[in-house]
Amino acid sequence: MAEKDLHTSILFIGAGPTTIGACYRLRDKGFTDYLVVEAGDQFGGLSRSFVDEKGFTWDLGGHVQFSHYEEFDRAMEEACEKEGWLTHQRESWVWIENKFVPYPFQYNFQLLSQESSDACLNGLKTRPRNPENTNFEDWLKNEFGEGLCRLFMMPYNFKVWAHPPRMMNHDWISERVATIDMKRIEKNIASKNLDVSWGPNATFKFPAEGGTGRIWQNLGEKIIGDKVLFNSAIVKFDANNKKAYLNDGRVVQYDKVLSTMPLDQLVNCVVAPNIDLLKKQTDQLLHSSSHIIGFGIAGQPPKDLQGKCWMYFPESNSPYYRVTLFSHYSPKNVPDANSQYSLMVEVSESSHKKVSADLIVQALHALIEDKLIRNSADVISTWYKRLEYGYPVPSIARTPIVKDTHQQLQTHDIYSRGRFGHWHYEVSNQDHSFMQGYEWIDWTFDQKPEVTLWKK
Repeated sequence: MAEKDLHTSILFIGAGPTTIGACYRLRDKGFTDYLVVEAGDQFGGLSRSFVDEKGFTWDLGGHVQFSHYEEFDRAMEEACEKEGWLTHQRESWVWIENKFVPYPFQYNFQLLSQESSDACLNGLKTRPRNPENTNFEDWLKNEFGEGLCRLFMMPYNFKVWAHPPRMMNHDWISERVATIDMKRIEKNIASKNLDVSWGPNATFKFPAEGGTGRIWQNLGEKIIGDKVLFNSAIVKFDANNKKAYLNDGRVVQYDKVLSTMPLDQLVNCVVAPNIDLLKKQTDQLLHSSSHIIGFGIAGQPPKDLQGKCWMYFPESNSPYYRVTLFSHYSPKNVPDANSQYSLMVEVSESSHKKVSADLIVQALHALIEDKLIRNSADVISTWYKRLEYGYPVPSIARTPIVKDTHQQLQTHDIYSRGRFGHWHYEVSNQDHSFMQGYEWIDWTFDQKPEVTLWKK
């Protein structure tokens, strides 16, 4: 073996939540024969945070902390022992017809104009009784009816996924979408009630300082330490000889690989028999890209914005589908909470949904029109980041492709987990991703089932 070559029992690709979850579990087992290769310069993956030149903190999207797992809860407490946590009641809203309507929209449309409210209610009452759903668009129309789909469900879902809903399956829904309870809706209409108590993140936590990235930076430094190669990318896997080739010329001999890089990119790096068939298969996987724009603003939020966490925007005047009042998550997300606030904007993109070259200007104009910023002169900082891989789209063909790809890669001791490693949006929150790594270790060492991997 050449002097520059390395050897490790387990090679991890990526230093985000999935790898950190795996290494967290390895620490419990006292196992240290592993190496992490990370293309970026810090821990966290898609959960990193950044501080711009003016001192505003930004995440790579609207991340919040809520959990389905005791193991994840313990890790989170350890992660921010020094910084501490802030706890928030979720306030999520929909901006539509020039007003804020609480989310879920389907339980609050009675706040709209009489014409729109009637259209939503009539659509619900005339839905098919025994529908057949072959894709997500069918499911939306059959679940919510024509009125709700026209006003919110169809335009919003195209905005967020950047793909027509007819190209998507509906198996991912689970706890992600509030389905219909007609008695509850009729009660809300009669009482004009604001119905806001739904979802797994009705309350959520956020680090008191440092953004979401502080969690993973702290855990990575504490657990993985110097067993990571930053600014190093995999260019090739020789699957037969179990060698990984890095962009700096080094070669890593491994026993097993746990990769969190996008599944299609992973397959394109593998040299193995019949790999061309896998490449054709994973080329069919769909994803959206994400544009994250941060606006640091002088003054205090407009009255109607204060206390809100994030807002959804289905209408066509704005390029964004979601805006987060990021300064609300922590006062330390801005240099001076007494005189500044911050808005974080998310825009999706794909070949089906192109983005304007003047996106930042377009977003700023829309924020003023939507009454979230008073005027452009108040903006004192602008931050921008594009993520080629923003969200894995649950396409109709996704699940069989992912299952088959997993099975074939595993014959070479190459395993793929995480948001884009597994390509399952419905188990790609931070807690899910952490536990995919954690459970992979238990499966590898003790043959315990990976319950998160195919969780509905």
